[in-house]
Amino acid sequence: MRVILILFLTIPPLIYADSSDTKRILKSNMTLKYNRVPKDVDNLREFLSEGIVYSRLRFNYFNFDTKTKGVDHYAIGVGGSLIYKSAYYNGLSFTSAIYTTQNPWHDSIKASQYRSGKDTLNRYNLATKGDYGNTVFAQNYLEYKLGKSRIKLGRFIMETTLAKSNDTKMVPNTFQGLYTEFYPFSQTKMKMAYITKQKLRDHDSFHHVLAYDDSTEPFASYRENDDSGMHRGLTISKLKEKDIEDRLIVVNLKNRTIKNTTLTADFISVPNLLSTAIIESSYQIKRDNITIKPSIRYLKQFDNGAGEIGGANLRKNTIGYKNPNTLSSSMIAGKIDIIKGAGKLRLGYSKIADQGDLVTPWRGFPTSGYTRAMGQTNWYANTQTFMVRADYNIIDGNKIMMRYAQEDFDDKKSGVSADVNVLTFDFIKKFHKYPNLTTKLRTAFVNQDHKITDKKDPSYNEVRLELNYLF
Repeated sequence: MRVILILFLTIPPLIYADSSDTKRILKSNMTLKYNRVPKDVDNLREFLSEGIVYSRLRFNYFNFDTKTKGVDHYAIGVGGSLIYKSAYYNGLSFTSAIYTTQNPWHDSIKASQYRSGKDTLNRYNLATKGDYGNTVFAQNYLEYKLGKSRIKLGRFIMETTLAKSNDTKMVPNTFQGLYTEFYPFSQTKMKMAYITKQKLRDHDSFHHVLAYDDSTEPFASYRENDDSGMHRGLTISKLKEKDIEDRLIVVNLKNRTIKNTTLTADFISVPNLLSTAIIESSYQIKRDNITIKPSIRYLKQFDNGAGEIGGANLRKNTIGYKNPNTLSSSMIAGKIDIIKGAGKLRLGYSKIADQGDLVTPWRGFPTSGYTRAMGQTNWYANTQTFMVRADYNIIDGNKIMMRYAQEDFDDKKSGVSADVNVLTFDFIKKFHKYPNLTTKLRTAFVNQDHKITDKKDPSYNEVRLELNYLF
């Protein structure tokens, strides 16, 4: 079955692909920009025949030296995706997308011992059936467009501050529900969504958006929301007791009315549990051949009952928390980018209030773009992070990037990490003759800053290699 799936995803692109046909462009954050989209047609025959197939081959390799916290291992994913978008007939179209990741080579470790390389497979299938790999129709939706506005119904990708595809592994994070984007005012784009289910990257079925599976069935938690940003105390059984259905409401607003200024506002809520509001502003200053771009983000998390159910800590260990039964919290983050020619320097800072942890299991990260380094979760209560980042565009899309972050966690809180220093290096390589081919090499060196007797050493080294080919 795995061989058939791999052939299904690789042979058609190899036969029909034109390396000069860049239907899509892969950005440095691994999201896609569509250069060619289906056109409007005036008959049903062309509704299907004028649709477009988008193909992608992917290879991901992860190697972990986890030191004292875990087991050294590697993970490999081989696969890709096929996406079909129909033409638009009277504004109506549909999209269907299948994704697969297979593991022809793998380490002999338990499903629970995989770290971020877990997204190259499906841990539930591995733990219960010994089955490596993951295949899923992650997108299936109807779409209606009117001018620049559009509505989607079904299963889709969404990109907002706290709810994203986070498509950096093999299969994206996707959502089920209703989504719309439109332009209510000049220079203003608005996104709204009502989400009933979510599918994390290493899952093959859609599940709760904010409920952890606490049933006694072995490995049941792997079927539900087991994201690193998920609160383990917000369980299915506790929500059932209180007759709470976890549904996600998302509002995202971006405005560029003021010259050289971008204003962003987000509101995301799970009624009867918690809500989060974000305000962000960035301003661009140009002086000769230098661009300076300061930005600030303020986040406020409102506890609407989740703290009483699960407690203030994401892992239910509330030792050291001032109020162990509240998830009310806030964050302030700032950064400044200095851009000159092909180089960019970023200085970033974030501070989480000494209240509850931030709950964000929808693959958008509160500190992203400011202080989050590769694979880090630095939004626990009373966490302070400083980061410096340097980027340099070499030529023809080739890019190198370095990050250094100091993460200062609360020593008195047993349920959070010990302090760490994080150093990462990224290298993105594109090929002039093959514009659809992208390679990305990433390394991370995470070292404990000082020992806390009741905390495990969080140090590890990691190497990631990704290859992408778009058709």
